[in-house]
Amino acid sequence: MTTHQITLGAVNMDAQNPATLAEFWASVTGAVPSPGGDAVYLPPAFPGGFGMFFQPQSGSRPDHQGSHLDLTVPWGSREAEVERLLGLGATHKWDVLDEFPHVKWTTMADPEGNLFCIAEHPPVD
Repeated sequence: MTTHQITLGAVNMDAQNPATLAEFWASVTGAVPSPGGDAVYLPPAFPGGFGMFFQPQSGSRPDHQGSHLDLTVPWGSREAEVERLLGLGATHKWDVLDEFPHVKWTTMADPEGNLFCIAEHPPVD
């Protein structure tokens, strides 16, 4: 039997302004942008982190976003992180705080309207 070790290399996003959107996500993740022509790459900010690649948007943004990032923060820090991201230009969309016992999250949008979540999980006893 073959063992596969697949990891997330990068999240690719179309952007109206790749450089501006990459700067927002660099502030979120702590990564340093690496421009290359019309596109911008954010390498992982730390071992085990993930990269992001921003390329020019080639068509209109769909009305329904089929996938989004779920970002996890330590238990008890979600509200402070949401406030920090609002200060960077994110928009608060909604909170899900009591639906599941194993997670609380806030859904947000980046400056171009891409949805993402900031989640926290309670410590395991």
